[in-house]
Amino acid sequence: MHMVNPEYPQGASERALLKTKKGLWVVRWSFVGLMLTALLQAGVVLVSSSAGLLADTIHNAGDALTAVPLWIAFRLAHLKPNKKFTYGYGRAEDLVGLLVLIAIIFSAVFCAHTSIQRLLNPKPVESVLLVAVAAFVGYLGNEWVASLRIRVGKEIGSTTLVAEGNHARVDALTSLAVVLGMVGVWFGFPMADPLVGLLISLMITKIAWETGKSVLNRFMDVVEESVIDQISHSALAVQEVLDVSEVRARWIGHSIHTEVNLAVSGEMTVADAHNVADSVRDAVLVAVPHLSQVVIHIDPHHKSGEKFHKENQ
Repeated sequence: MHMVNPEYPQGASERALLKTKKGLWVVRWSFVGLMLTALLQAGVVLVSSSAGLLADTIHNAGDALTAVPLWIAFRLAHLKPNKKFTYGYGRAEDLVGLLVLIAIIFSAVFCAHTSIQRLLNPKPVESVLLVAVAAFVGYLGNEWVASLRIRVGKEIGSTTLVAEGNHARVDALTSLAVVLGMVGVWFGFPMADPLVGLLISLMITKIAWETGKSVLNRFMDVVEESVIDQISHSALAVQEVLDVSEVRARWIGHSIHTEVNLAVSGEMTVADAHNVADSVRDAVLVAVPHLSQVVIHIDPHHKSGEKFHKENQ
């Protein structure tokens, strides 16, 4: 078996480090943006009685605070594997994704509960125009953060950062609901505020469902079939490779780890087989953008595959 160190000539370790740094940069500035938005809205909440704006402010502050564990997870990604954490600390990022999912679900429940309570116990809203302006600022701030997180999350392969982007989009929708509610109040329909809140809670539930699927797939080591195909085709493209018997891959944080079983001629020397493994490694790294570690097992062609090994145990 030939295990490839992550620090190889193609710079995959440097590429992974750059992705982690980019993720940290996004987390840092999105935290600042959301906290400033929440503080501005909190000031308006003090002079108004808008349930929608209060919920929106809480969501913004909560979204900003969920960036803290994600920042910690990205920092842990800098640490090298050791005897206890042999695959490194990338799973911390996946765990944060689960926490973000819970936060989105909480947002849906809280938004629905607040809206229902306001329907049952109506209360006049003061400073309607000021509330609408503050909510619109919240919408702009959250949508900017959401777009940034989702774009960079997809770029670096971080499902958790994408989930954080969806969380920010939830808050953007909440802010927009407040704006629409204030428009209704302005035109003499005070129930518009809680009714729009209920509608938004349904939209948040849909976002939670989509986010949940991607986050839980990472926990279950789901990998796109196209990734497995890319690895297999790239390995087979190396002239000396006669067969690719098995390919396994998993996401750990925002990096992919793979194990590849190859078959080569039984007449090949150990040194030549090692060179083949190096060639396959290089080819796979070029084909799979988020790959950070490759483990290659080489068998002689007439004794290849895990099935053969199991039958002869």
